[in-house]
Amino acid sequence: MTLLNNYEYKIPKIWFHEIKGVQDVATLNELEIANKLSRHRANIFLESRAYIRQCLGNLFNLNPLEVPIIANPGEPPELPKGMGYCSFSHCNDAIILVWHERKIGIDIERLDRNFNYEKLAKKYFFKSNSLNTTSESYRKTILNQWCAVEAAIKWDHGKLAEDIKEWQYSENDKILFHNKKKLKLKFTQINLYKWTISLAYKDTSHFIPNIICSSKMV
Repeated sequence: MTLLNNYEYKIPKIWFHEIKGVQDVATLNELEIANKLSRHRANIFLESRAYIRQCLGNLFNLNPLEVPIIANPGEPPELPKGMGYCSFSHCNDAIILVWHERKIGIDIERLDRNFNYEKLAKKYFFKSNSLNTTSESYRKTILNQWCAVEAAIKWDHGKLAEDIKEWQYSENDKILFHNKKKLKLKFTQINLYKWTISLAYKDTSHFIPNIICSSKMV
């Protein structure tokens, strides 16, 4: 199925959804997968897949249950050849989804996320001597870096445990570089109310908009 000839499909689409417990669209296979997960993971799994199906169904003018996507837990989502690429992420209260005709990765984190940013920076990331490592600005810098690197890992279909130490982050140039693979990506950072969102992509010929499509789920 090829649906990318229309100009409408050349522009990246980003959808944001606050988690509300809506699980009204699921295939039989998705329900079977959910039954094997813990209750919390099953709820997130079903709501995120329902939202993905609603958004892509609206994009492609398809019944949500007929969207030919495979999105198993812990694996990157897959669409058939000719239908582009999508990536999604969730935190404890929100889901973010992006679709593009070309490969793309996305991640979302709460701005107030409580994590050991000093330990994370020391273990994996390059530190800046110009910032007080105990300051709030430094915490936000590390959070944004973490978010961008996770988006890059999703673009590359990599593994967090294996790849996090390989990615270098240049905030000024908006570039992410993988040391072993010699892979360079661009990234875009979006702050949306209580969340920070990162997109990672290789091709720069298409503008990555800061426009979030509204959720249709209520």
